[in-house]
Amino acid sequence: MSETHLTDQRFTDLPIHDAVLDGLDEAGLTHCTPIQAETLPRTLAGGNIAGEAQTGTGKTAAFVIATLHHLMSHPVDEDAVGPWAIMLAPTRELALQIYNDAEQIGAYTGLKFAAVYGGTGYDSQRQQLQDGVDVIIGTPGRIIDFYKQKVFSLRNIEVVVLDEADRMFDLGFISDIRFLLRRMPKAEQRLNLLFSATLSYRVMELAWEHMGDPPRVAVESEQRTADHVRQTLYHVAKEDKTSFVVGLLQHIDPRRTLIFANTKRAAERLVGYLKGNGIDAAVISGDIPQNKREQLLERFRSGDLPVLVGTDVAARGLHIDAVSHVINFDLPHDPEDYVHRIGRTARAGESGDAISLACDEYVFSLPDIEAYLSTKIPSAPPPAEYFAELAPPKMPRKPRSGNGPRRSGGQGGRSSSSRRRSSTARSSR
Repeated sequence: MSETHLTDQRFTDLPIHDAVLDGLDEAGLTHCTPIQAETLPRTLAGGNIAGEAQTGTGKTAAFVIATLHHLMSHPVDEDAVGPWAIMLAPTRELALQIYNDAEQIGAYTGLKFAAVYGGTGYDSQRQQLQDGVDVIIGTPGRIIDFYKQKVFSLRNIEVVVLDEADRMFDLGFISDIRFLLRRMPKAEQRLNLLFSATLSYRVMELAWEHMGDPPRVAVESEQRTADHVRQTLYHVAKEDKTSFVVGLLQHIDPRRTLIFANTKRAAERLVGYLKGNGIDAAVISGDIPQNKREQLLERFRSGDLPVLVGTDVAARGLHIDAVSHVINFDLPHDPEDYVHRIGRTARAGESGDAISLACDEYVFSLPDIEAYLSTKIPSAPPPAEYFAELAPPKMPRKPRSGNGPRRSGGQGGRSSSSRRRSSTARSSR
């Protein structure tokens, strides 16, 4: 990991609880990123914040540190019942990433964390909540499901976090967010942390209405896209794009490549041709069972699966380190989606390549994207050698239907908040 994205601000020079500092020390985190340096002095003192920074700049650690410090610094009564904090994310993958970061940074706090999201683990998640937790991290739908069953209460929430708030709107979660916020203590009685890559007017309106009107802190580079992304635009006819991408991947070292298409059908078709031409690839889509999604993502993270293809909805919340290339097979309709897509590479000070194809169907999005970026995307003639002779696609088998053989068949908890009843909770290093 490059260190050029860090500031001179050390975590040890900030008034962070010792148990949280122990976790940061073990994780090898010593210096703040810009968004952490800008927000932590206020949030550690109990102030609300609306933080805006590009993807991959340390927003997750910024709110995890602030949350854990608050909980460790405010002991509760012996008979009080948690959870005490709730962190809401738009996707299950992002919720898992936050959960893993919280477990790492909070390793010496004695806090109990629960990851609550749809698609898998219903009974185990319910049992974990019934046994008692300090911090709930998850997606709104599954959390509301358990709340309505009275598996846990929101009456003692002291910290609420909204991560990637702009995505919450895009995915239609805002009514769910409002449902949860209205059942917590009033905004002035809790710490409110809102973070996003973009803080639009609608996001700030939500913050004003339900989160104590937090001050906005934006950490921006001179350009909207990550500083170390090498962007290239190729004008390629729609019917030639598949041939071009196959040839491109055959001429470069894709290592860990994310490809974005505008429709699931286009993504599946592209993966069929990639497989048929000797390139291991998979589609990431919302209807894939959660356990299979996690297996695909683990293969992708480990380098066993070099290419992952998906749509914006399916790939939102995928925070994967060391993505070498992002390819826009289709230019997105929304300029903000372009920024989110290419922000998957060049994270945490690394560099990466973002390659976009402008075809006759989607080239009309280009002026809006460049206006949003306030710059032209560097373009180049498509290299002739990248147009591969395509072998037939290798498409997945469709499930059987009809009259095939069938198998016969028959017909709220307490939190063990030891960390706060003894505010000296700390482990030796």
